Amino acid sequence: MNLDKPVVVQKFGGTSVKNPRRIKNVAEIIYSKVKKGYHVVAVVSAPGDTTDRLVDMANKITSCPTEREMDVLLSTGEMQGMAFVAMALNEIGCKAVSLTGSQVGILTSSAHSRARIKSIDAKKIYDSLARGEVAIVAGFQGVSEDDNITTLGRGGSDLSAVAIASVLKAKVCEIYTDVDGVYSSDPSVVKGAKKIDSITYDEMLELASAGANVMQSRSMEVAKKHKVKLHIKSSLKREEKGGTVVMEETEKTDEAKGLEDVFIRGVTLDEDQVRISIERVPDKPGVAAKIFGVLARDGINVDMIIQSSAYSSGVNDISFTIGHSRIDEARRILQEIKDEIGAKEIIIDEKVDKVSIVGIGMKSHAGVAARMFEVLSKKSINIEMISTSEIKISCVVSAKKGKEAVRELHNEFCE
Repeated sequence: MNLDKPVVVQKFGGTSVKNPRRIKNVAEIIYSKVKKGYHVVAVVSAPGDTTDRLVDMANKITSCPTEREMDVLLSTGEMQGMAFVAMALNEIGCKAVSLTGSQVGILTSSAHSRARIKSIDAKKIYDSLARGEVAIVAGFQGVSEDDNITTLGRGGSDLSAVAIASVLKAKVCEIYTDVDGVYSSDPSVVKGAKKIDSITYDEMLELASAGANVMQSRSMEVAKKHKVKLHIKSSLKREEKGGTVVMEETEKTDEAKGLEDVFIRGVTLDEDQVRISIERVPDKPGVAAKIFGVLARDGINVDMIIQSSAYSSGVNDISFTIGHSRIDEARRILQEIKDEIGAKEIIIDEKVDKVSIVGIGMKSHAGVAARMFEVLSKKSINIEMISTSEIKISCVVSAKKGKEAVRELHNEFCE
C-alpha cells in the first residue's frame, strides 16, 4: 500500500513507559515525529516492572502455570502500555489507535513463550496510517494459526518493532531505552565504558548474543537480513541525533590507533548462563546428535559446546551452556536419556558467567585470543569453556569472577 509520507517505527521499552510522566514524554516524542511529516508506528512494551509482577502473582497461585496461560497473562502487560500511550497522544491532539499483536496480524509459531514470527499482515496498520492516525502496537506478542495468544521471548518487543519496520519498509526503526545508545561495555559494570556512535549489524548481533542487553539477538538477525536501519537512543533525552546507529557498514578506520591494530567494539557479560556437563559419554557416532536433538525438539537453545576426550577408554565429556529459564526442562530431558546414551553422570553448574570480546577487526589477528587469555590468567581467572567466531571470542568463567573479567578485558582492549 502506498502512503503519502515515509514511515518511521519507534519502539519504547518498559522503562520508557513506567509511569504517567514518562508515558506523556513518550507521547511528545511520537508527536514530534508526526509534526515533522512522518507516519509513525509505535511498538510499546509493558510498563516498568509489570511483567515481573504478573509472573510473581502467577507463581503465588500455582507452582507450575501452563505456558499457554502465561502467554495470555503476560501479553496483558503490553496491552496496558499501548493503551496508555494511545490515551496520552489523543490527549495532546494527536490521533492514535492501539492495536494488539493479533489485531495487526502478527502470525507466529505455536511455541508458547518463545514463538517465532511467520508473517505480518499489516493491513490494519496501513489503514490506521492512511486515516492519519499513529498506530500503537503491543510488542512481544502475536497469535498462532490455532488462534492462541503467543509471546516472542525475552526482549520480544524489539523483534516486534524490527519485523514491523521490515514489512512496512520503514525509513528507520528507532529503539528507545533508558540509555543513550550502545556502549563498549555495561556502564554499570565498567565505569570507563564508551558510547559507540555507529556499529555494523554483525557486530551488534554478536554483542546481543553475547549478553549485551540493549537489543534482542533475534531482532538483530531480522534487522540484518532485511537491512532495517536502527537508531538506538534514550527516551529520557530529547535529541534527534546522538545515540547509536546500526547499519550494514560503518566508517571506523580513523578510530583505530593504527592500520594493523585490532579493533574491539565491546566487552560483554552474560550472567544468564548454566553449564551442563555430561560425563563419560561413549565415543561413538550418534550420541551427540541424540543429546542435542532432544534438547532442540523441546526448544532449548544451546549456546557454547565443548567435547573433551581426557580418557583412554573410549568415552568423552560433553559440556554446553543454556539459559537459566530452561534448566528444569533440560535436567528432566537429560535424565530421561542418560541410561540410553550410556552416560555416567550429569553435572549442572549454575554459578558461571560468559565474558566476550567482539570486533570485526579481530578476525585477521591471531594474537587476540592469546591477549585475552593472558589478561584473565594474570588475575587468576580460570577459563572453563571457550568459543570463537570470526568476530567474537567468549569464555565461561566462575560467576564470582565475571564482572572483574569484563573490567580487565575492557581495560586491555577498549581504553
